[in-house]
Amino acid sequence: MDLNSDVGEGFGRWSLGDDAAVIAAVTSANVACGFHAGDPATMAATVRTALEHDVAVGAHVSYRDLAGFGRRYVDATETELVGDVVYQIGALAGLCRTLGARIGYVKPHGALYNTIADADGAGAKHARAVIEAVGAYDADLPLVGLAGSPLLDRAREAGLGVVAEAFADRAYTPEGALVSRREPGSVLHDADEVAQRMVTLARTGSLQAVDGSTVRIEAGSICVHGDSPGAVAMAQAVRAALTAAGVELRSFAAAPRAA
Repeated sequence: MDLNSDVGEGFGRWSLGDDAAVIAAVTSANVACGFHAGDPATMAATVRTALEHDVAVGAHVSYRDLAGFGRRYVDATETELVGDVVYQIGALAGLCRTLGARIGYVKPHGALYNTIADADGAGAKHARAVIEAVGAYDADLPLVGLAGSPLLDRAREAGLGVVAEAFADRAYTPEGALVSRREPGSVLHDADEVAQRMVTLARTGSLQAVDGSTVRIEAGSICVHGDSPGAVAMAQAVRAALTAAGVELRSFAAAPRAA
């Protein structure tokens, strides 16, 4: 099982989360590429930390929404969004090249992630754009998306590798979707409870939904958020519980150092 976390989400003089401690607890680091957070210095520092811990580096791409932290929908055209995604991947790749590192995958962020999960519905236009952008930049880069979402099928059809993702600290609906952040109980805060949920997920491919029912979540990667209160303790608890349960932790992506 892979553990990933969103990191490098500071900007200028402002920092967000304890990236060093979080990166030490995961196997893949989703590095903000400047559109929802991050700047060149922050991106480079985050990549260096990932290299120190032999953690895979992924491009965490977003709508162009720095003020809203990428959590607002942006009605971009497909052409605009293809360019924006390629631009962000290229920016991180350039910094990685100077540091002897390489990008191993792409994971969309925030509103973009949620929009394109509905690749057969309202998010189809932007899903096509993201798939096209990744394929045009490097079709060997896996695309990370919500487990069970149509996006994964559309990306596979386009020839991309995909990684189905589950969220450690988020509640699920009986249909396997994430409970909206606007709803009470959408974010889980008890590190021990979350850790045991992830052991269940790794062992059985299922989780308890918000209504108490059991829902299938077949995932190859678990996201532990790096910017929430108690993020470090949460990541460490999940890693410790999975290791104790005999679950091998390793990234699905290529090693972070350039060949």
